[in-house]
Amino acid sequence: MTRQIPPQFDPRAIEQTIYERWAAAGVFAPRTDRADPYVIMMPPPNVTAHLHMGHGLNDTIQDTLIRFERMRGRAVLWLPGTDHAGIATQNVVERAIAREGLTRFDLGRDAFVARVWSYVAETGATILEQIKAIGASCDWSRTYFTLDEGLSRAVREAFVRLYEKGLVYRGHYIINWCPRCLTALSNEEAEKEETAGRLWHLRYPLEKGGHLVVATTRPETMLGDTGVAVHPRDKRYRKLIGSSVLLPLVDRRIPIVADDAVDPGFGSGAVKVTPAHDPTDFEIGKRAGLESIDIMTPEARMAETVPERFQGLDRFEARRRVVEEFEALGLLEKVEEHQHGVGHCYRCDTVVEPRLSDQWFVRMEPLARPALEAYRSGRLRFIPERRGDEYAMWMENIRDWVISRQLWWGHRIPVWYCESAGCGRTSVSRSDLDACPGCGGRVRQDDDVLDTWFSSWLVPFSSLGWPDATPDLARYYPGHALVTAPEILFFWVARMVMAGQEFMGDLPFTDVYLHGTVRDTQHRKMSKSLGNGIDPLEVVQRFGADALRFTSVSGMSVGTDLILDPSDLETSFASGRNFANKLWNAGRFILTNLDGPARPLAGRGRNAIRDEELTLADRWIIARCEATVVEATEAYERYRLNDAAGAAYRFIWSDLADWYIEQIKPRLYGDVPGGDVARAVATQTFDTALRLLHPIMPFITEELWGRIPGRRDGALLASARWPRSDPRARNDAALREFALVQELVGAIRAIRAEYGIPPGQAVRASITNLSPAAQRAVEQERATILRLAKLSELVRGAPAERVGGNAVLSDGTAVFVPLGDAIDLDRECARLGAEITRLGGLVASQERKLGNEQFVARAPATVVETERQKLATWREQAEVLSSKRSLLGCA
Repeated sequence: MTRQIPPQFDPRAIEQTIYERWAAAGVFAPRTDRADPYVIMMPPPNVTAHLHMGHGLNDTIQDTLIRFERMRGRAVLWLPGTDHAGIATQNVVERAIAREGLTRFDLGRDAFVARVWSYVAETGATILEQIKAIGASCDWSRTYFTLDEGLSRAVREAFVRLYEKGLVYRGHYIINWCPRCLTALSNEEAEKEETAGRLWHLRYPLEKGGHLVVATTRPETMLGDTGVAVHPRDKRYRKLIGSSVLLPLVDRRIPIVADDAVDPGFGSGAVKVTPAHDPTDFEIGKRAGLESIDIMTPEARMAETVPERFQGLDRFEARRRVVEEFEALGLLEKVEEHQHGVGHCYRCDTVVEPRLSDQWFVRMEPLARPALEAYRSGRLRFIPERRGDEYAMWMENIRDWVISRQLWWGHRIPVWYCESAGCGRTSVSRSDLDACPGCGGRVRQDDDVLDTWFSSWLVPFSSLGWPDATPDLARYYPGHALVTAPEILFFWVARMVMAGQEFMGDLPFTDVYLHGTVRDTQHRKMSKSLGNGIDPLEVVQRFGADALRFTSVSGMSVGTDLILDPSDLETSFASGRNFANKLWNAGRFILTNLDGPARPLAGRGRNAIRDEELTLADRWIIARCEATVVEATEAYERYRLNDAAGAAYRFIWSDLADWYIEQIKPRLYGDVPGGDVARAVATQTFDTALRLLHPIMPFITEELWGRIPGRRDGALLASARWPRSDPRARNDAALREFALVQELVGAIRAIRAEYGIPPGQAVRASITNLSPAAQRAVEQERATILRLAKLSELVRGAPAERVGGNAVLSDGTAVFVPLGDAIDLDRECARLGAEITRLGGLVASQERKLGNEQFVARAPATVVETERQKLATWREQAEVLSSKRSLLGCA
């Protein structure tokens, strides 16, 4: 007998031990004796992060793919790392020192950066340890950090190369500015949120009398207006082009200019132009030669460039005051409700401010061309496919990327400015400069750091040693799959494609799987601010990592979201927990009935199972196992992981546990011959099922697989071979015939349930009109049918009784269960009659209601339709019960 197996599955008793065994055995490192690599780059979580369900879902999907390919014999590398997360990490530390009454400026740059490094050293590995709890099989020995020395050198190398090609430049443009984080943001980092705002229509007095109406969502910016623009072909304003208006509150004379960028259909068709605070206005101002007046401080307060009474006001208070003064002057035409997109900082959610600023940019169009061609040629594919259209649209309309950030934590821009008055040289260097290369004078390094994503877009190759030509880089680049959320398609995915093409001459991966988002039952994205998140570690503690993983994978098909209820974890993760329990119980039954290694199913040895020893049920479960191998393998290959989970689930729960194990019990107990064959078939199909399920539920499958007798010491399912399809196992006849056995038992069970026959009471059944397949099935599995359908007798031929339950199988076989000796006919007839009478009353009342023309005419159409559906349902129920009375021979 196998060693004792606990009666209940307790994931806490096995998960930590199993993970340690995997790590000690070197399972997570790529096998050097395997020629075919398979690489996934983990999206590096922020060092400030704590595991949430988004991580849980993403890492589960990655680990599922990694384990699948590892078992298929590939040299698998799942490369983990963490991101220094410039804005997020700096914000955390700034809040910490604020509690001490300090700012970063009080500490100074060097001391502040040292403080951040101290914080990262204490907490940076937290999330990686948490990821281990869900079973992630990363090669932890290769863990990187985006501010590591090697990756920092790669960042400088990339910057310098792009600068030398003219693809990095410093420019004076409108950028997105966060007044809270005090830094520039890229367009992708200024997330647009639909906002119910207002559209103010303001009157600007014309210099020669009358007024012009302009519409704006940001009235406070009118203090920086330097022009009004109209479309050159707008007949309403053609005569005004070249004249001027007097800017209210400021008393500044500003020109009316013509520009094709103006939409004549928006507002009045005349737009105020604030070149320093709007990207479109900036371009109009450049074309018209208008002045740019910056009216705000970096904190979004009104600057000294506005009238004194507004100086120092917060931008939203200034908005209120400007509108108030326009109204007092009779210059507020009207106010309209207006729905529009407002940019918010992706880190602190502050409303961003378009601001004119000197920043460093990457020229993106030359980088986008080869990345777009890779998609259009089919070398880069997206799952689901529609995401590829979004990628292409973004690439086709790409704008230059602002990469400088006004932060202290991050990769400092490798640019030095000569401070000698007669030189003023700007130097870009791979190494730190102490003196000007031109004149030898003192130099000052640029104060800004690079956007966090500038290091992240390099990690597919910088984490492997680039710019050095390392063995890892040669073996593991390019990679294969990238698994991430659609939210960072443009932040990270598209930029990695461009960087790979630019610096390595090849794609960093060929498949991009963009999975869905974890949402609550109101379909809201889970977030800390909404308080609707789920802690994966709590789920693991309560139900086990396998329950979390199975629920996550099985609950989300390609292109859909995962819906969970944060207020009811018991229900949310019931499918995974219940399946784990079912698997444990099935495994416990099989394993406790093994007294040693089972006989092999195939082979030439004298002990091998011969075909003639197999029953119909044996041939059926072997064929079903083969079909499941094919179905699950194809699903894993196509990223349809929920289908793979479903295939394994159906085979284990229904085929193996509910049917085959029940069929073989008499053989295992010695009631009938063939126990050794049943053990052999059960062992092999159970072994195969565990392999198929292992990528999704690694802990419980590892534990049960290791208990199968005959395992060599140290053998691990995580390193075992993936099941191969075996055409010899296919048996269409066995599938058809045993399906009829299942259908027959199911039909008799349905009749028993319909007529309330107690589970322990045996009944009789007769079958007629059998097909040849049904005849063979009944002959071979008669004992199974009698036992599972709880029959005292199963006969072929027309029944003598007329009162009973009937069913017809899919092949035409007729089933009849006499009920005269199974139930109290008089009592059942009375019960059915009373129910039919009750339904008759409901039908009559409903017919009167719907016959009332006033009700039908006045009630809403939906209410009338609901009432009609009720009537149809009650009529149908009454007809069904009347038929049952007839079948029972009721008077």
